[in-house]
Amino acid sequence: MLIYLPISESENSITFVNHTYYTLIEKKKQIKENVNAILAGWLPQGKTEALITEYLDELSFLAETAGANEVKRFYQKLEHPDSKTFLGKGKLEEIKKYIDTHQVDIVIFDDELTGSQLANIEEVLKRKVIDRSDLILDIFASRAKTSQAKVQVELAQYQYILPRLKGMWKHLERQGGGIGSRGPGETEIETDRRIIKDKISLLRKRLLEIDKQSFTQRKERGEFIRVSLVGYTNVGKSTLMQVLSKSEVFAENKLFATLDTTTRKVVFERTPFLLSDTVGFIRKLPHHLVESFKSTLDEVREADILLHVVDISHPQYEDQIAVVKNTLHDLKADEKPTIIIFNKMDLYEKNTFDEWLEPEVKEDLLNQLKKHWNHETQGNAIFVSATEKMNIDDLRKVILDKVREIYAIRYPYKDIFYE
Repeated sequence: MLIYLPISESENSITFVNHTYYTLIEKKKQIKENVNAILAGWLPQGKTEALITEYLDELSFLAETAGANEVKRFYQKLEHPDSKTFLGKGKLEEIKKYIDTHQVDIVIFDDELTGSQLANIEEVLKRKVIDRSDLILDIFASRAKTSQAKVQVELAQYQYILPRLKGMWKHLERQGGGIGSRGPGETEIETDRRIIKDKISLLRKRLLEIDKQSFTQRKERGEFIRVSLVGYTNVGKSTLMQVLSKSEVFAENKLFATLDTTTRKVVFERTPFLLSDTVGFIRKLPHHLVESFKSTLDEVREADILLHVVDISHPQYEDQIAVVKNTLHDLKADEKPTIIIFNKMDLYEKNTFDEWLEPEVKEDLLNQLKKHWNHETQGNAIFVSATEKMNIDDLRKVILDKVREIYAIRYPYKDIFYE
């Protein structure tokens, strides 16, 4: 089926494109609500099954956020993924047998697939196949609300599509041509590649304009110290933002509830500062998104203090800490003054301690935990529960001391306190 699609809103030229490609261009939601999904992953040789369980658990949460229901998961131990089908042919046949006898709508792979791998796997399974990056892009697309977030997500989607064009198309032998093209010698894939590159260029220009506006807004914030909440996705940053700023900020128990940076003016004991909530980080975050969201992440780069929020109730919270630290390093923001906030202590205690445990033993174990992390962070750790308002007053004092310390260094002769 062929339809007409304008290259951009500002251009009059019209290009023929295939319906499949039109669906990608228009960024139709990949996953509809309540579809049944198989999860598939690769476990490197020498790694334990606990690792792939952790990875697929997170993939399941991502799928749930997008609206899919996990019905089965498959993984295979391999030294390297198969260059043609990612998993071995035997494992794909095993998945195919399950699909043939169960209601399955989509298969989601935990790693990034090439265009040819996507096409080859779909040829075997006869089902729609997407990878982790595509799934995350799908979630971002559904949650983007502001013009900046929408442009950033759209740019990331086109950057994801571009290197996969060859594998996505099955009709490369057909020739394109006509007005506005190089002529009948240009293959259809070259035409599509040019359309996407034009669109990427247009979106980058739009993003530059938005970035300039955002930079101007940040400059207009004056001399206030800037504090940014950072952390893995779904650790409670937005809830903590609500508690600290005493303002309504959207919070939800799903991944990537926040895409757009929210900034509030906060005053602790007559001392004002700006508090920002930023997009959560995640393992294997697609590099297209990191590149596209650079302007949003400028809040992190330009912050004076980072509040690294950790969900201590999560079984792999230490791995999540490492992911955030690596991301901050990539953003060149890892040397900033940082307070590590171990959130959800109420859930940690509920999940860790038996209800019959003696209070003295429980207290001793908690003290050992706090002593360990205070040592690891050079005394910059605090343990709270945002939902239960546990230890929030102590957190406010820690933040206030850091803010006043920077004010005293930056403006030694200026009274920054409110009357």
